[in-house]
Amino acid sequence: MGIMSKILGGGGQRSVEDYVELDIDEFAAVSAESSMEVHIAEIADQGDVIPIKDAIYDGDFVIADITRHSTSDRTIERIVDELRQVVEEVDGDIVQKGDDQIVVTPTGVRVSREKLS
Repeated sequence: MGIMSKILGGGGQRSVEDYVELDIDEFAAVSAESSMEVHIAEIADQGDVIPIKDAIYDGDFVIADITRHSTSDRTIERIVDELRQVVEEVDGDIVQKGDDQIVVTPTGVRVSREKLS
């Protein structure tokens, strides 16, 4: 079984030897030095926008779940407009991924509109 089969999930049965246990303390030390964090958020109502805006102003990246709203919902339109104003202020970016996620980035971070092949 080649490395690509392992990464992509091809091949047969898995054994304990196929997995490596990661030491979380080792990664916590690295993240303490990071200048940007990636936040996962859920937007249920207008009030959920405040911590997202704060994160963007702080220079962090946010992936927000909007599955509680349809894309034609007036509430989600207002929320997207409010977040769009924030990214314009900080020179960030905002994109909607399908009907379920919004990706909001801080200063200097752009989201490519093209999929990697």
